[in-house]
Amino acid sequence: VQLQASGGGLVQAGGSLRLSCAASGRSFTSYAMGWFRQAPEKEREFVAGISRSGASTAYSDSVKGRFTISRDNAKNTVYLQMNSMKSEDTAVYYCAADLWGLGVSSTPPSAYEAWGQGTQVTVSS
Repeated sequence: VQLQASGGGLVQAGGSLRLSCAASGRSFTSYAMGWFRQAPEKEREFVAGISRSGASTAYSDSVKGRFTISRDNAKNTVYLQMNSMKSEDTAVYYCAADLWGLGVSSTPPSAYEAWGQGTQVTVSS
């Protein structure tokens, strides 16, 4: 599967952005999907995950209640709606696909078979 992330940009603190990740190739519904982010000089961290059907979601504590992950299997796309954004949300955001995965927070980045190219999100305070 190939992934193409989009939707990043500059937003003021308290504002919102929606990221999209379009998938092509192998059956999209075979993959749990995740969003990760990496800030300068920090390790890549899990942000949100969603199961293959979309029935189950998982979030890091730092974004819970502010971000929402969703997927449209008919459009082969996963989304990350980000609200009430904070300066600490500034990072490059990556979508990732985990074949036959669960989309849970305990799945390490190494388990994801495919990654998008990353999209920069900058939150100004």
